[in-house]
Amino acid sequence: MKKFRGSSDYVASSELMNAVNVAIALEKPLLIKGEPGTGKTMLAQSIADALEMPLIIWSIKSTTKAQEGLYMYDTVQRLYDSQFGEGDVSDIKKYIKLGKLGEAFTSDEQAVLLIDEIDKADLEFPNDLLWELDKMEFYINETKEMIHTKHRPIVIITSNAEKELPDAFLRRCIFHYIEFPTDDKMREIIKVHYGNVDEKLVNEALRAFYDIRSMRDIQKKPSTSELLDWIQALQIAGCDVNTIAKEIPYMGVLLKKNQDIDTARAYTFRR
Repeated sequence: MKKFRGSSDYVASSELMNAVNVAIALEKPLLIKGEPGTGKTMLAQSIADALEMPLIIWSIKSTTKAQEGLYMYDTVQRLYDSQFGEGDVSDIKKYIKLGKLGEAFTSDEQAVLLIDEIDKADLEFPNDLLWELDKMEFYINETKEMIHTKHRPIVIITSNAEKELPDAFLRRCIFHYIEFPTDDKMREIIKVHYGNVDEKLVNEALRAFYDIRSMRDIQKKPSTSELLDWIQALQIAGCDVNTIAKEIPYMGVLLKKNQDIDTARAYTFRR
């Protein structure tokens, strides 16, 4: 059995690697929760890269229905073809388009399937997928065909905890919460992305970053990805490290709300 041990561009904790490997061994979906920017979505790419598997991404929106992940029957195209004599409309299979789950089930090699931000959909969405994710099969009514998985995919499901997921769905998943990186872990992440970046710049950037995150009135705390963008901006601009201790240059890279920028500015001014 293949085991996930992280990848060259993704810093995974031992607990996270264990959760991934347990999910693979038990053939259950891995439900990942955590703050935005903690690497939930990137985890699936890392697993695919490390295990040399294709990655299939199903990005969930508020309007997404479970059926879309299985297959869609293109009745409009079939009607058009019947009216204008384009091809044999009796072959219904031509008008069946597999969704992302369908693609993962019928893949000629084992794939990593990412169901990204499942909590954006309505409350019934997870329940509508219980059978398919458990049994790894679904039925196409129009062709009277049962689709069975060729190679059971590794299923990674992410959630930002915008709403609670049903208990019946949770029982079928392995669960892991990605904690926000500590200072030491964040330094590892920075090193992976930027190599030998100036240590003093990293020290001052991290101090300011965690100071901002600790402010009580910040509505949208900056995430790991925003920290990485900020460090890159500071490097590109050749920013004097000493200015970071007195102010927060390029604050709009870290903070995305006027009120948060005002709060951070007031804080740095008082210091």
